[in-house]
Amino acid sequence: MTHDVVPPDEGASPEVLALAKVVARLRAEIADLQGIAASTAVVERAKGVLMARTGTSADAAYETLLARGTRWGRTLMEECWLTLGQVRSRPTPRTTPAPATSAAGAGAGGTGRREPAEPATGTGNGTGSDAVAAPADDCLHALLPRLAEGLAETDCEDGIAELLRVVLGAPLGVDGVMIYTVTSTGSLELTGHAGITGSLADQWRHVPPLSGVAALEAIAAGQAVWLEDPAADARHYLLIGEAAGQWPSRAWIPVPTGGRVRSAVGFLRNRPGPFDPDTRTVLRRAVRLCAAPLRNGGPADAGAAAVAVPDVASVQTVLDALSGPAVLLTPLRSATGEIEDYRIDAATPESVDVGGRRGKELVGRRVLETYPTVAGTALWEGYEDTLATGAVYEGEPFTYHEVGAGFPQESVYSVRATRLGGRLIVSWVRHDISEREARRLTDMQRLGNLGWAGWQLTTGEVVWSDQVYAIFERDPALGPIGLEELAQYVLPDDRTRTAAVVHRLLRLGQRAVDHPFRITTAEGVRHVRMVVEARVDAGGSPVEVHGFFQDVTALRDAELALRESERAVLVQSGMLQAERALAARLQATLLPIPGQSVELAGLCVDVAYVPSDSGVNVGGDWYSAIELPDRSALFVVGDVAGHGLAAVGTMAQLRFTAKGMATTGSALIEVLRRLNHLLLHSDSEPSATATMVIGRYQPDVRRLTWARAGHLPPLLIRDGRADFLPQPDGCLLGAARDSVYGQAVIDLRPGDHLLLYTDGLVEQPGEDIDLGLGRLAETALRLLRDGVDGELARTLAAQRAGNLDDICVLDIHVPDDAE
Repeated sequence: MTHDVVPPDEGASPEVLALAKVVARLRAEIADLQGIAASTAVVERAKGVLMARTGTSADAAYETLLARGTRWGRTLMEECWLTLGQVRSRPTPRTTPAPATSAAGAGAGGTGRREPAEPATGTGNGTGSDAVAAPADDCLHALLPRLAEGLAETDCEDGIAELLRVVLGAPLGVDGVMIYTVTSTGSLELTGHAGITGSLADQWRHVPPLSGVAALEAIAAGQAVWLEDPAADARHYLLIGEAAGQWPSRAWIPVPTGGRVRSAVGFLRNRPGPFDPDTRTVLRRAVRLCAAPLRNGGPADAGAAAVAVPDVASVQTVLDALSGPAVLLTPLRSATGEIEDYRIDAATPESVDVGGRRGKELVGRRVLETYPTVAGTALWEGYEDTLATGAVYEGEPFTYHEVGAGFPQESVYSVRATRLGGRLIVSWVRHDISEREARRLTDMQRLGNLGWAGWQLTTGEVVWSDQVYAIFERDPALGPIGLEELAQYVLPDDRTRTAAVVHRLLRLGQRAVDHPFRITTAEGVRHVRMVVEARVDAGGSPVEVHGFFQDVTALRDAELALRESERAVLVQSGMLQAERALAARLQATLLPIPGQSVELAGLCVDVAYVPSDSGVNVGGDWYSAIELPDRSALFVVGDVAGHGLAAVGTMAQLRFTAKGMATTGSALIEVLRRLNHLLLHSDSEPSATATMVIGRYQPDVRRLTWARAGHLPPLLIRDGRADFLPQPDGCLLGAARDSVYGQAVIDLRPGDHLLLYTDGLVEQPGEDIDLGLGRLAETALRLLRDGVDGELARTLAAQRAGNLDDICVLDIHVPDDAE
């Protein structure tokens, strides 16, 4: 007899919904007890069969059933049904065909017809049980023992599928078998298959949770789906197959688990037509025999890793050692797999429900008994999501309405749930409003290093928060300090001003005061900020003073450090500015720049020098353009590494030494060798380095002999072309003792321009030097075509103004009318 519960209206209160859930659970328990009674009858029948066959006692027969089930990986009920099937008397041979309606009714009258799964146990009333169901014929009946023996040797889903295909293939026409398991996301994963191609298996290995999937429908409904009319089935379902019409009949049978169905086995037949009743019975029993191996060997959830789940006793041991409320919940599911309630199987000592039950008093109770109105809430859905996905649930604080001591109350909870195997570990925090506000105030005082204080002037009562005692490093047992006594605890330099502030508060009733002072503590001088105000009565007399003290020592220390840093920066900046001014004056004295082109040995020489715009130090770029005693001309452009007075001093050494040696007739390579030796033996540490290009021009033959020391090549502009001169050997000055320097010769022609320059003219941060050289050649040619002749050096330097390095350019021009 069944009892239907009329669901409450959608607008029913949560209490009514919870009550309906409890009633449904109790009725489900009654149904379970009826099923247990029926199962007991099956076990007794199987024991009687063994007793009759072997002559053993009832207890021995029961032990035999248990041993067989353990050996072959079957449940006791499966072993009982198998025993009854093996010894059942042969049925009387049929002398007349089965009624036509029996076969037609199995597959006609609608596509994809679902039938209730065959009962796993007898009901004891002669209906719906294996005891009275029409048995299969002898051939079909012998298949189940063969299948049971084969399952003992199979340890994977593919093996189970192949065994089903081999055993059921010829008698029942099964050509292919597919085993699907539903994942936590609701999709299907192909965990075993036989009789289908690898490409088809790969194509259908993962099936999203779509409508029209027969395997998913069988798992969700817990009932077999029989597809026996291909044309009609194709309009309602996604049919698996590599060609249209393949497997004209197929069946999807859910795997019974005793709880929520997670898997289904599909039988694919090339034989058209419906499944007869005997075939359906054998297929259902075959799937039931495979249930235990599929549970033990196959992953129940393809998206979850297998974990060892500790038993309840172990979890309780851990919870006994924890502080705070936490419980272990076991989901209680309906026959369709839906969660109806949760049972508390373990609890920490501090776990308390709304009824006052504590700790282990909660064990064995249901969640809807302790908190009946949480059903259907976001918390309830969060529990289900955590069980399904494994994601930790941490809900927002929510208000729970409860009744305590006869009147309604509201409590705010924060709940956290974590999956442990198939159970939940749930912990929570109950927020009391006054406690929460006090905790926030305490945290604010601690983080801001401040504390509140109040002085009742009429009663003399003084109240300090704990943080004020910490600021003053005062023992709370000594009590707080009155306003009149405050000036005694500050430093002498601040005492007069503090006393004046207190006088204005107590005598004049000043509304707001923000006053800093210093006190002495064991850790040294402490800077304290006092922000207080007075409240006055109707006559204007102060009756209360309240406010806060704040320790601002760290802030004052930071301010002092900042001031010292600013002072040091100003001093350093002044020193650098003075050094730059001195270096600039020295450079201007040592390196005068002519305002216009000069004539030298029949040549027009244009000089430009542009200092860098960054930093406060001047650079070490320099040039020389002088006439030598033999009427020849000396041209030098150099660049000392570094900036400041040291660079200017090195520049002066190199410039004057080069001029002196050239004037006395020294060869160019000898000049470079001596300058290299000079830098290597310089007093500066480390020794300075420099690049340099030097040339001697003989006007009678218009020949320029030149040498270089790590410097960029001169640029020759002739007949509308710009080319860099091939460079002789020469390492930069001050780099190595054994540096070797070579020289080159070039004859200049009327109209030629020869540019000597430093790297500031061509270098660009992050750019290859060849790009800068190419840009210089193009720019120089363009300027000469535009008529910039006597101003070429200054124009090139001006275009590079704002560079990060000094620029020095020397333009040596042979006039067009030179003889």
